[in-house]
Amino acid sequence: MQKQDSINVLGGVLAPCSRDPVTGFFRDGACNTCPEDRGSHTVCAVMTAEFLAYSKYVGNDLSTPRPEFDFPGLKPGDQWCLCASRFLQAHDEGCAPQVSLEATHQRALEIVPLSILATYRAPE
Repeated sequence: MQKQDSINVLGGVLAPCSRDPVTGFFRDGACNTCPEDRGSHTVCAVMTAEFLAYSKYVGNDLSTPRPEFDFPGLKPGDQWCLCASRFLQAHDEGCAPQVSLEATHQRALEIVPLSILATYRAPE
């Protein structure tokens, strides 16, 4: 799998999203992507209790540890590379988490307009 260029939605170098827990399609701590990343795990989101409850409700439980996948479970304040479509769905439902624009891959813009992402910009 060949990574696409590590460029963020602002046109700069893609910043790391999280190393604790380690996130990303490649589990490299960044929201890097490639054509095989069908879910477009490109939005670096800051988890909130509301978003984690919503995600569990719609069938993607991110808060329960899954040791068999070396997944610790997420808690509010953790950063995680979300699927762009899931972020947009959460936005449409009024419970989208904050976003690190510097750590969100430009491929997210294929699904989520920058104006929407910017609305949720996390304080740096």
